[in-house]
Amino acid sequence: MTELPLLLSGPVLRHTSATELNFWLCTSRACSIEITLYPPGQSPHTYKPQTQQIPAGKHCFIQLVHLPVAQALPTDCYIGYDFIFDGDSSTPLKAHLPNLCYGTDERPGFSIRPTIHSLLHGSCRKPHHPGEDGLLSADSHLAQARHSDKGPAMLLLTGDQIYADDVAGPMLSAIGQLIEALGLWSETFAGAIVNNARELVHSEHNYYERDQLLPRNKANRDLLELFFSGAEKPIFTSAGADNHLITFSEVLAMYLLSWSPCCWALVDTERVPDGVKAPYRERYQNERTIIAEFARGLDQVQRLLAHIPSYMIFDDHDITDDWNLTRGWEETAYGHPFSRRIIGNALIGYWLCQGWGNQPKALEPLAEHINHHFSAGELHNQDALIDRLLEWEHWHYELPTEPPVVVLDTRTRRWRSESSPNRPSGLMDWEALTDMQQKLIGHPSVILVSPSPVFGVKLIEVVQRVFTFFGKALMVDAENWMAHPGAANVMLNIFSHPKTPPHFIILSGDVHYSFVYNVSLRRRKHSPEITQITASGIKNTFPQTLLTWFDRLNRWLYASRSPLNIFTKRRRMKVRQRRVEGQSHARLLNQSGIGLVTLENNADDVKASILSGESNAQDFY
Repeated sequence: MTELPLLLSGPVLRHTSATELNFWLCTSRACSIEITLYPPGQSPHTYKPQTQQIPAGKHCFIQLVHLPVAQALPTDCYIGYDFIFDGDSSTPLKAHLPNLCYGTDERPGFSIRPTIHSLLHGSCRKPHHPGEDGLLSADSHLAQARHSDKGPAMLLLTGDQIYADDVAGPMLSAIGQLIEALGLWSETFAGAIVNNARELVHSEHNYYERDQLLPRNKANRDLLELFFSGAEKPIFTSAGADNHLITFSEVLAMYLLSWSPCCWALVDTERVPDGVKAPYRERYQNERTIIAEFARGLDQVQRLLAHIPSYMIFDDHDITDDWNLTRGWEETAYGHPFSRRIIGNALIGYWLCQGWGNQPKALEPLAEHINHHFSAGELHNQDALIDRLLEWEHWHYELPTEPPVVVLDTRTRRWRSESSPNRPSGLMDWEALTDMQQKLIGHPSVILVSPSPVFGVKLIEVVQRVFTFFGKALMVDAENWMAHPGAANVMLNIFSHPKTPPHFIILSGDVHYSFVYNVSLRRRKHSPEITQITASGIKNTFPQTLLTWFDRLNRWLYASRSPLNIFTKRRRMKVRQRRVEGQSHARLLNQSGIGLVTLENNADDVKASILSGESNAQDFY
C-alpha cells in the first residue's frame, strides 16, 4: 500500500475572532496538534488547543481544532501560524504541503477583521460543470489582498458546497477508491435492494443507474419519483441523480476530493471501471476531462481555505435536490428507512465537514457523543444519530462583526403548507422568522445570508407559481421566498418594521446566475436601503439561451411602471435592478466565479462584482 500523507485535507480556517481560532482538517492517523502563532512585532507563541478527533475510517480522522486565546489577538493585521504534529517542530506545514503558502511566505496566515470592509461569497460548486472554479479566482484575489487594510474579512459559502445528488462517473470512481484506500467505515441498509455498502459498490447499477436501486413496490413508487429521478424539469435543468451518493463514507470522500489535492494522488483517474456499462463510457470519458481539470486547481483551493476564515450553510444539493421543498416530499422521503438514511448520511457529512466549524460552541450538544457512533469497522447506532440531526434546530448562526452577519437556515425550519402536501413550504417558519427579527433590532446595518434570494426574478417566480397552482412545484424547483404566502408576508413585514436596520445587505445564491437589486419601500420617507447580492454559481451556470430570454422578458413585462407589478407580493417594494458592466441591457450575469462585496461609508455604499479567471471582475452598477 502507498504510504499515506499525514494531512489528507486542510487545514481549513473556520470561525475566527480575537479570542478564539478554529481549524478543520482530516488526517490519516490520530495525532496530537499544537499551534504556533506569529503575531507581527511579537515573539511566536505555541499553544495546546482543544482537539476533537472523529475516527471515520482506519486511516481517516476528522479533526476540529479549537484554540481559545486568553490574551486577545491583534486585529486588522496578518498573523502567521504553523502546526506541530506529535511534537515534531522540525516539520512545519509547508513541509507537509509545499503549495500551501503564498509566494515566498514560510507559513500560512490570516487576518482578524471585526469590521467588514469587504468579503467573498458564492454558492453552487459542481465539480463536473464545464467551467472554471470560482474558488481559484478567490485565491488569486486573496493573494493580492491578504495584507491590505481592507482585504476580505471572510469567505461565505452560501449553499451547494458539494453536489451529493449530482455526481460524475469519474468522481464516483475516485470516491470508491478513496474509501478503500482510507478504510472508511462501512454500513448496512434497511428497505433497499442492496443490503450494505459492499453490495452497493458491486451492484450492476452502481454507475449511472443508482435510481434503480430503490425498492419499486407500489408503496414506494412515489419515493422513487420524488427522491431519485425527481420530476421532469422542462423549464430548468434536470437533477442528475443517477450517481446519487448513498453512504456516509461516500459523502465524506466527496468532501475530501472537493477540497484536497492530496487525496487525488491516492486514486487512479485514468482507468474506466469495469462497472461502467458501454452506453455510458463516452459520457464517462467526457466527464473525466472536466474532473481532471477540477482536481488540478485544488492546490489553490486548499491554500485559499487555509488563509481566510470560511463560513458555510447548506442548501439542497448538499443533501439532495428538492430537500424539504414540500410537505409531501418530506412525508414520502422520511417515511422510508432507505431514503431517510441517504438524507441523514449527507447531513452527517454536512455537520462534520461544514456546520461544525461555523460556531463550534453552539454545536457542542451534538459533538458530545459523536465518538460513540464511530469506531472500528462501521458506524454504530447510525439511525439514532440521524434522528438527532434531523431534530436539530440550530444550524443558523450569527457573527458579532460590524456589521453583524446573520446566516439563515432555510432548509430545516420550514413553514409547511397545511392546505396541500404539494404546495411549496415557506423557507422559514413563523418562529424562526420572529427569532431572526429580534436579532436584527438595534443594528444600523446587517448582512443577512439567505441561500435563496429574497427578491428573485419576477418572471421566473411567476412561472414557478403557475406550476405550483397545478400541484407541480417539484417540476420547477419552486423554492423562493414568495412561494409561500405566510413566509413572504412575514419577511416583507420585517423590512417594513420601524425598528428594522436602515441598511440591509442580503447575500444569496442557489440560482446559477448572478444579479444585484437595490430595494426600498414605496411611499415611505425613511425606508431601509436593501441591497440584495446574488452570486451563483462558483462552478455552475444557467442555460444561456433560456436565461437571456428570461432576462429580456422580465425587463419588458416587469418594468418599473408595468401594471403587472401590482399582482406581485412585492408591490410595496421599489426594486431597481443593477446593470452588468460592459453589457448594455443585461441585469443577469451567467458566469462562474466568486462574489466580491465592498462596503464603504458605514455600509452606505455597497459595491458588488463577480471575480472570474476569464474576465477578471464584472461590476454591477
